[in-house]
Amino acid sequence: MISAGIAGFQISLGLILAIGAQNAFVLRQGLRREAVLACVLFCAVSDAILIGAGVAGFAAASAKAPWLAPVLRWGGVAFLSVYALRAALSALRGGGSLDPRSAPGPGDRARLLAVLAAITWLNPHVYLDTVVLIGSVSAQYPGREVAFGAGAVMASFCFFFALGYGARLLAPLFARPAAWRWLDGGVAVVMAWIAASLAFG
Repeated sequence: MISAGIAGFQISLGLILAIGAQNAFVLRQGLRREAVLACVLFCAVSDAILIGAGVAGFAAASAKAPWLAPVLRWGGVAFLSVYALRAALSALRGGGSLDPRSAPGPGDRARLLAVLAAITWLNPHVYLDTVVLIGSVSAQYPGREVAFGAGAVMASFCFFFALGYGARLLAPLFARPAAWRWLDGGVAVVMAWIAASLAFG
């Protein structure tokens, strides 16, 4: 059970580390110290819902269609390999940057959460990462899918709270382009390791 939970934590953290619109929005709110708790809770709970749907739905679908697990397993290997390659190329090329101030600046909490909801739920990559990828990997832990999903959800909560409340500490670091190269390199290593784990069991 513990190994499944750790695996879920690792793959979820590896996927969520990639900086995107959602993370940039949370980082910006953390820098401004504006509705940080609401933002991080919204993102983490949204991930929990999607991860739960992926783990539960995939297990049920696999029982009815035994061929589904191998297909999605190798699909996951391909996706993660490409993901790792893109991150590695980004690390080698450099030039990555993030300006949190460019994120939308809603004047009230309701509008802020509406913008965050659109960024979260209208992003197709969110469904690919949580429902499809995490759901398919969870099938590699028969009888321990719940532990795997719990580990994945825990990684989401840890990441978003660290990002939101640690933003002011991270801002000087990520003002340097070299920091983004290290981050991309780390993401590439994690994604390649997960792809190899899936491919070779």
